[in-house]
Amino acid sequence: MLLRLPGLLLKSPWRPCRVRPGESVLTVRARSSFPPGHPTTRLCLELLAATPLSGVRLLDVGCGSGILALAGAALGAKLCVGVDISWKAVRLSQENARDNHLAATLQLARGSTECLKGPFQAVVANLPAALQLEKVAELLRLAAPEATLILSGFRDTQEEDLQQLYRESGWAVSQRRTRDEWTIELPPEKSFTWVAWRLERR
Repeated sequence: MLLRLPGLLLKSPWRPCRVRPGESVLTVRARSSFPPGHPTTRLCLELLAATPLSGVRLLDVGCGSGILALAGAALGAKLCVGVDISWKAVRLSQENARDNHLAATLQLARGSTECLKGPFQAVVANLPAALQLEKVAELLRLAAPEATLILSGFRDTQEEDLQQLYRESGWAVSQRRTRDEWTIELPPEKSFTWVAWRLERR
């Protein structure tokens, strides 16, 4: 995995690279459902890089390797909170935070969002479509009035119901990005196209 964002380079430990002047580097080990090289992770990272994060509180739901929370910290968030139901994911996120000298900025909890209190000015959730539908009320509970939501983990054939729930709650998609992932067989979702949104209150 090698991904360049403005001022930030994300890489796997085994990946050699040449760092550009003024560029920060995040080295991330992963064993998650949506690893750093997955299209939805890349889409979330791109949207994070396009979102003002200086001084904000950021929540990463289903943090996995911690890559999104760590990227948020590197991009200026003052506090990043990661939550995951897997203790292995939490431990891996802790290790990645320590290895990148960001442990002081990252707080981690094993469990679901119900164990958290908001508000957060940025909420990132890279979760499968069914879980996204279940989590709408929780993400809105934790979001500050001026918050930005960054969501991915679903395909373009799965957008309609999720978008309707947010629309009914007064949120709108301000930016939409897609990335295709070609496989030999058509996925069950009948699409090769992954989607990510940035949502804001209308």
